[in-house]
Amino acid sequence: MAGRTRVPGWSAGVLCLLLVGLVGCGGGSVADPARAEVQGVLDRRAAAVLAHDAAAYARTGAGARFGDLSAIPLAAWSYRVRDLDRSGDTATADVELRYRVEGYDRGAVATGRTLRLSRDGAGGRWSVDSDRPAKKSGQQPWDQGEVEVVRGTHSLVLGVGQPTGTLRRFAGLADRAVPAVADAWDGDWARRVVVVVPRSLEGMAGLLGSPASSYRGIAAVTTGETGGREHAPADRIIVNPDAYGLLGDLGRQVVLTHETTHVATRADTTSATPLWLSEGYADWVGYRDSARAAAEAAPELAEAVAQGEVPARLPTDEDFGFTADAQELARAYEGGWLACRMIAEQWDEDRLDAFYRAVGAHGERAGAVEDATRSVLGTTQEDFTARWREYLRTRLG
Repeated sequence: MAGRTRVPGWSAGVLCLLLVGLVGCGGGSVADPARAEVQGVLDRRAAAVLAHDAAAYARTGAGARFGDLSAIPLAAWSYRVRDLDRSGDTATADVELRYRVEGYDRGAVATGRTLRLSRDGAGGRWSVDSDRPAKKSGQQPWDQGEVEVVRGTHSLVLGVGQPTGTLRRFAGLADRAVPAVADAWDGDWARRVVVVVPRSLEGMAGLLGSPASSYRGIAAVTTGETGGREHAPADRIIVNPDAYGLLGDLGRQVVLTHETTHVATRADTTSATPLWLSEGYADWVGYRDSARAAAEAAPELAEAVAQGEVPARLPTDEDFGFTADAQELARAYEGGWLACRMIAEQWDEDRLDAFYRAVGAHGERAGAVEDATRSVLGTTQEDFTARWREYLRTRLG
């Protein structure tokens, strides 16, 4: 070993024995066996969850109550210890939990968890004392209480603190939404959805890891990564029961169909897709089978047009911010919907689908809409915007 100073009269073998508690003869640090031991505990815990073995789960410690998650049909459940901070007989583990719902998730949900563990003296077994969402990670449904599961024909509804009858009504809405979306969008998707119905707005915000103020007035959102054709994500439609309860029958169906459209189009939605297109297309599918007149479905934009305030441009992504003014947000959604409706009427529905895919396939935002407008619709962005403004005047004026 270059630069090593030999102590006179001491052999290299003796030195190695003296330092074995600190370093190996090769100079690397000795791994703390606690990490492997904790991983072993979590492997047993995962096996217990998949086997629905409450006794085996209890032998690994506390944390989430087994009964809170036992009703969820699981195809996979695993933990990976990313980091372990140990102090004597206590430890805090930074863990990645990955799981899939059987029959619904092509890809896994991946979420960070913080586990606290302890053991009874040196040589004792580690056990879990608590299991919570990691910082900046949202809660999972079982973090909020016992999960009730209702199965529909095309849906799985996970509810916490909701009457069974309410969950069944959500399953019915989702079961009508899936065929409606499949009729409009012929892409490769699972044609099944998972709907999560928490107890309240605060529960929705907890699942999304954001302040409740970000979603006040938002009836539902869909989670999942975009552009996931090869490793399709595990989408969740998460409902805000406070806002959802204020909607009429048509509104409730439109919202579930809108969110289901996001699930269906996920693989063809990328960073190149502007929100006016992704949100507008979802609303177009939502209203596609209704007889609702444009002015009825777009009241905020209709009022602006009636006052001579026709938008000069299509909505930007910033116009869709959840913290935006409620009227401005409504006008953004309505403007995107009417742009997609115009394409379906003045070109045709197949061309609308092709336009959506062409924008998402562009690879980057710059030029995506312009190129698709030219190649799919055979016109320019300037002409398209002018047509849209005239469409607003004729349909809303």
